[in-house]
Amino acid sequence: MEQILLVMTNLPDLATAQTMARTLIGAKLAACVNILPGVHSIYRWQGQIEESHETSLVIKTTKLHYAQVQQAILAGHPYELPEIIAWPLTEGHAPYLHWIIKEIAQDGYA
Repeated sequence: MEQILLVMTNLPDLATAQTMARTLIGAKLAACVNILPGVHSIYRWQGQIEESHETSLVIKTTKLHYAQVQQAILAGHPYELPEIIAWPLTEGHAPYLHWIIKEIAQDGYA
C-alpha cells in the first residue's frame, strides 16, 4: 500500500485555515483535513520568545503527493517561515487508509 502521511501546519486564523483546507481537498492533494482551532503556540522567533493563537491543520495525504502539498501550503501561507511537518502513518484501519489513497488518486482509483 502507498505510504500515507499526516502533515501538519499552523495558520493565523480559522478563515485562512479553511481556505487552505479547501484548496488541498479541491486539488485532490488531501483526502481529509482536520482543522483544530484554539492552538496557543509559544516559540522562539528571531531571538525573541513569541506567543500567538493559531489554527492547526492535520492533513491526510500520501508520500507521493507530499511535494505538491508542501508547495500548495507555501503558496497560500502568510507566514515568512511556515511550519510544515509530516509523519508517516504506520498503522490504521485498512478501509480508511484505502479511502485516503482512493480520494487522492488523480483518476479517482487506487
